[in-house]
Amino acid sequence: MSKILAVFGATGQQGSSVVHFVLNDPELSQKYRIRAITRDVNSEKAKALKNKVEVVEGDAGDRASLETALTGVHTVFAMTVPSFAPGGLELEYNSAKSIADVAVQKGAEYIIFSTLPSRAELSGGKYTEISHFEAKAKAERYMRSLPIKSAFYAPGFFMENFAMPFMAPQPADDGTWLLTRHTSPKTPVPLIDATGDTGKFIGAILAEPDKFEGKTFCASTALYTLEEVAAIMSKATGKTVVARQISAEDFKARIPFAPDALVDSFSCGEEFGFYGPDSEKLVAWAAENARGQPSTLEEFLQVHPLQLK
Repeated sequence: MSKILAVFGATGQQGSSVVHFVLNDPELSQKYRIRAITRDVNSEKAKALKNKVEVVEGDAGDRASLETALTGVHTVFAMTVPSFAPGGLELEYNSAKSIADVAVQKGAEYIIFSTLPSRAELSGGKYTEISHFEAKAKAERYMRSLPIKSAFYAPGFFMENFAMPFMAPQPADDGTWLLTRHTSPKTPVPLIDATGDTGKFIGAILAEPDKFEGKTFCASTALYTLEEVAAIMSKATGKTVVARQISAEDFKARIPFAPDALVDSFSCGEEFGFYGPDSEKLVAWAAENARGQPSTLEEFLQVHPLQLK
């Protein structure tokens, strides 16, 4: 009899990737029956899912909805949405904690959590205000203390983010396109096709849960410098894309939300590595153990062409 796999954020980038990967994997689709959990079961994406899987309402801020959604579940894929409002760290942490507590209460046997490394710990206390990293790291520590098996998925920088206006190349007066950050263009950053590849990493855990219990997948295809990203974008678009370093204040002025936290996050990655000093080794291990080859940036841009107009 197949086990129920509860997938939070089932209509978002990470959750939808898990749903589609499991459905299309011959072994996992027999091993697991998906219960897609979303806050709005009447959204267009949720309605489309109903043709394929069970869809139920679940909101981390509503414990009763979680108790219903997690009844009879064997394995949980949990992810939380960052909050950059005042008190956002505790808000996001409490969301993750509620999911984990109800999972244990309802007898679930395994939880896979979408986490991030603590920037405060990596930097020895230099960077302490990057709430979306700290909330997930705090939640991971809590989950590891619970009487439930667990594994963790720590995605790198989403390739999808290059389509966001403040992350995308911008036109220059000389006809080139400038890809700007306040960090050095030679800083290596792990990249992942979140929508296309999250399922490959979670699928590896689902296929061999005992093997990967307690492990963290530093999930990315590879580390890329901004110079390498610009060269790949140039080839993909036929435009000249140039990586350029600008001041932190100029970069911050372009960011529409949580500019201090995002600038500090990039700065921490430059100084200490996205996953710390062993980032390259950790990314290589995760890619080698993924259930399928993660997409390169070149492959991602073929499927999702960058619009430079």
